[in-house]
Amino acid sequence: MPHSYPYVALQLFGRSSELDRHQQLLLNKGLTSYIGTFDPGELCVCAAIQWLQDNSASYFLNRRLVYEPSTQAKPVKNTFLRMWIYSHHIYQQDLRKKILDVGKRLDVTGFCMTGKPGIICVEGFKEHCEEFWHTIRYPNWKHISCKHAESVETEGNGEDLRLFHSFEELLLEAHGDYGLRNDYHMNLGQFLEFLKKHKSEHVFQILFGIESKSSDS
Repeated sequence: MPHSYPYVALQLFGRSSELDRHQQLLLNKGLTSYIGTFDPGELCVCAAIQWLQDNSASYFLNRRLVYEPSTQAKPVKNTFLRMWIYSHHIYQQDLRKKILDVGKRLDVTGFCMTGKPGIICVEGFKEHCEEFWHTIRYPNWKHISCKHAESVETEGNGEDLRLFHSFEELLLEAHGDYGLRNDYHMNLGQFLEFLKKHKSEHVFQILFGIESKSSDS
């Protein structure tokens, strides 16, 4: 403190290890502005200390708000769902078109295997898969059931959990009657190989009740 105080203006500074340089600069600007309101020769040290006690807390609060948002924000968790759906058959062109249209509209991935039996796999966020399931079933699809469902909690978009890159119709070789009844059975051996390729071999037994064996079954 200069000997000529209070007749010479003081240069006061506030410092704290809890403040970074930017916040400390703001604090001292506020303090300097406050001291500037005093008349020359007026005592101001005690008043400056009181100002710091009354106002410094807001600068610490600002630091927390700016630099510590991650401690306040909680990550949003979503449920990633994969449904395995079994139908006695899927033949009709209008039904097949509906399944593909709904799948692409809801941004789910998976496949629809047409023929007899008909198999649908749909994966994505739970609410999208459940809407897909509700939409394709109604109003009158009776011979269809969800045989198996797999769910995982995730904080991301679920892309790393997907086994399929899009929602497409799966066409495999068939054998049987190719007449008007379209009563043909899909080649389950080929379907098993398809499941293996997409890391889903375990679902074969769940869908058909038989052990997975070879591609020439």
